[in-house]
Amino acid sequence: MERVIEFLINHYLLSLAFVVVTYLLIQDLFETALKKYNTISPLLAVAKMNEMKTVVVDVRDQTEFASGHIQEAIHLPLDKFDNELKKIEAYKKDPVLVICQNGTRAISAGKLLTKAGFEQVFVISGGMESWQTDYKLPIKKSKKTFA
Repeated sequence: MERVIEFLINHYLLSLAFVVVTYLLIQDLFETALKKYNTISPLLAVAKMNEMKTVVVDVRDQTEFASGHIQEAIHLPLDKFDNELKKIEAYKKDPVLVICQNGTRAISAGKLLTKAGFEQVFVISGGMESWQTDYKLPIKKSKKTFA
């Protein structure tokens, strides 16, 4: 036991780094186990859209949405998400696919949707960047331009 204490004292930065990394790994494990939404690739999202009635929610801002979005996607910007949530209340039992530019905002929206009582929430991994660049899937561009 004395050698362990001696090691910790002599290598306090290494010991601190070990504690921080361990804490972050445990936190990630708990977050993954407790999340109520699923992550889905763009290819699997297309398959899901083809096989059943799904709702696509795009949480990007107006200019990003206008530059190109998934056909029939409902635009609910994340900064107005709570106020606009009533637009999709009727789809609580249907699969809801959430997408943003690169996948980070969609995670926040996925958490909000599950908290609001949506039963089947899927976050599209990689967002529109992956949709367009990696998988070369089709998009629809809005005719309006916004400043």
